[in-house]
Amino acid sequence: MGERILPEKPIITITTDFGEQDYFVGVMKGVILNINPEAVIVDINHQVNSFDVFDGAFTLAQSYLYFPSDTIHLVVVDPGVGSVRRPILIRTTNYKFVAPDNGVLSLIYEREERVEVRHVTADHYFLHPVSNTFHGRDIFAPVAAWLSRGVELEKFGEVITDYAKFTSPRPKREGENLVKGVAIKVDKFGNVITNIRPEDVPQLFAENPPRFRIVINKHEVTRLCSSYSMGEPSEIFAIVGSSGFLEIGANRKSAARILNVNRGAEVAVLLGNEAAAAS
Repeated sequence: MGERILPEKPIITITTDFGEQDYFVGVMKGVILNINPEAVIVDINHQVNSFDVFDGAFTLAQSYLYFPSDTIHLVVVDPGVGSVRRPILIRTTNYKFVAPDNGVLSLIYEREERVEVRHVTADHYFLHPVSNTFHGRDIFAPVAAWLSRGVELEKFGEVITDYAKFTSPRPKREGENLVKGVAIKVDKFGNVITNIRPEDVPQLFAENPPRFRIVINKHEVTRLCSSYSMGEPSEIFAIVGSSGFLEIGANRKSAARILNVNRGAEVAVLLGNEAAAAS
């Protein structure tokens, strides 16, 4: 990447599971703009699966790097709202994040070399009274807004090291010709995104790739395409998606519906002799 350009106005992105039929997201934006009218607010996604911390983490991990340095990423996927879980903010080399301490930033912890995590305890930056059910409005939005106005991180709270995090599922290699993974997301189009990356199965991308089979819910996929349009109508095929993971897709169809699978489905890539033995 080239030299990073700092934005003229502070950018705050918002990712939530609030959907778009209620007032929640709009109110959070109002809170931010009341504190900092100069803020540029960008919606990343408000259709994160309800209460699904991993889906929120995946959404954020796929998007945060495409923003200018100093962007503040506000994430509210918060099934523990009103409980003892902590509000936190973190600083990495180029970004800041505001979120509940429930693991929703786990993939940021995995991918960033430099991470400083703070427990937000300076409640004079909150809206009052603080609701037990809408911390997005009363805690996270105002903290992000004050952060965008240049308030130093040190003023929000102390550094912590016991923050919540999970380890994302990793594919497992069993011998030379078998890799087992799992579906980690089904997108809007019904593409089944696995946790398998090209580097996990480099043989598939060699100049002369071996025979292979991808097995998912007793279905077998035997073709690798470089674009969705290469697939025949209703054909199930494999493709490396924009997220960098191996996906199971279909041309203008929902692969997930055809395969009758959802997140968590086991995926096995069989190569060479293993693929032949499965036939």
